Amino acid sequence: MPKVRLVDSDGSQVGIKTRDEALEYAFSKNLDLVEVAANADPPVCRIMDYGKYKYEQEQKAKTARKHQVSINVKEIKLRPKIGVHDYETKKGHVVRFLKQRAKVKVTIMFRGREQSHPERGRDLLMRLAEDVKEIGQIESPPLQDGRNMVMVLGPNKSVAQPAQTQDQPEAVAEHEAASEEAPAREPETEVQAEVGAAQGAQAKNE
Repeated sequence: MPKVRLVDSDGSQVGIKTRDEALEYAFSKNLDLVEVAANADPPVCRIMDYGKYKYEQEQKAKTARKHQVSINVKEIKLRPKIGVHDYETKKGHVVRFLKQRAKVKVTIMFRGREQSHPERGRDLLMRLAEDVKEIGQIESPPLQDGRNMVMVLGPNKSVAQPAQTQDQPEAVAEHEAASEEAPAREPETEVQAEVGAAQGAQAKNE
């Protein structure tokens, strides 16, 4: 009959027991027998309230997701020969996004002969970065991407987190990139192997 190393609910060592003895011990405490180290010799099993354990793990995962930092990436598109009024409008959008702690992807779109003067696009991007330097910083410098030139701005650490984390719908002309949310990681668990819980039930004999 297979044997297991039994650990009590308080973490103390019970000793080497047969599987049936371990199940009977768990039943006597109205708890579950959970295998926590299948590759050990002999396998390690622990006495615990498996339903409570799973609930606590789910609550920890929910809390982790709740506090997960959401990173929004907005996109603003400019032309190399943008007018003063349009530039100020676009800059206003960039400022607003940075204050919302969103990253901003700024794209210069070149057409026709404009492609032969990429320095104009670079100068415009650097001018924008200079204009918003009090609240934003360059995270990715201007880079040529086919007919476009792209720069990424991120909020400075000094920019306060807004009360609302979700953006309200806004009637603006800029293009917004999809939100990028880092998936919440499940918290570390004591149970490393696939567990089998038995609550006073009859175990299959091997």
